[in-house]
Amino acid sequence: MGKWIEFTVEERIRARNLDLVSFLRSKGEEVKRCGREYQWIHDGQRVTINGNIWFHQYERVGGDPLSFAKRFFGQQTYPEQMEFLLGTKGGQPVSNPKPGRKKTAVEFVLPARHENHDRVAAYLYKRRGLPTRFLQPFFDRGMIYEAADYHNAVFVGFDADGKPRHANLRGIGTNSPFKGNAEGSDPRWSFHWTGSDDTVYLFEAPVDLLSWIWMNPKDWQRHSYAACCGVADPVLWQMLEDNPGIRRVILCLDNDDAGRAAAERIGRKVKAAGYAVSVLVPRFKDWNEDLMAIKNRREGDAGSCPRA
Repeated sequence: MGKWIEFTVEERIRARNLDLVSFLRSKGEEVKRCGREYQWIHDGQRVTINGNIWFHQYERVGGDPLSFAKRFFGQQTYPEQMEFLLGTKGGQPVSNPKPGRKKTAVEFVLPARHENHDRVAAYLYKRRGLPTRFLQPFFDRGMIYEAADYHNAVFVGFDADGKPRHANLRGIGTNSPFKGNAEGSDPRWSFHWTGSDDTVYLFEAPVDLLSWIWMNPKDWQRHSYAACCGVADPVLWQMLEDNPGIRRVILCLDNDDAGRAAAERIGRKVKAAGYAVSVLVPRFKDWNEDLMAIKNRREGDAGSCPRA
């Protein structure tokens, strides 16, 4: 009969809320304050830390202490991660009550919601150029909301049955670069919108997806859109599987080395699978930078002195 390690509620809470700066320093690692957050250099690359949340600036992924233990210290299983973080064996081995059924290592749970989304709406409008009136359908569907703890913006992905399966978090503080996925998120159902025609647009981030729609609003609901929340493509293939009417893929990834490499890699696979493929490249690094450039130019023109 199979066995796994059962941890108490107190142990699980303690591990998930572990202060990563203190933890790293206890391991002899050097961590430096950078504004309101901390910075840790790992293999020559910068990792930003805010309490129990980490974010890898180059790979554009992040998460909680459990994923931190896996990503940086090689703790592959849930019991290994828990014991590593707690500094003790902890937990008790128990028999599997349902032999043959695989126990999920980490259950996906949406972050608790704040009572309103005022801060997130203000952030998306003032700093991302996305008006609340445009975002309202996404708020109404629960696709975007404000987290209760750090007031992060949460972008939710649902499966074909309407069950939430993925949450991408974005810090909204002035000096917060935090971006990451909630632990247990399934990348096949990251943030997306399903339309009715034969075209799907693929982006790296939810904000880029929304920026593109705001800049190209005509009949936008007819198309399908998906955000990788990185540069991997599971969400695209799931969209194609769930929507057999889609025959055209438009890759809209970032205008940087990682984005261009991903577009080439994904484009080859999609073309080999028999789909029509196009690539759109933002003028600046990403589509939100394009949107903000347009917004700033219009505001500058509106504020200029009239000619005599």
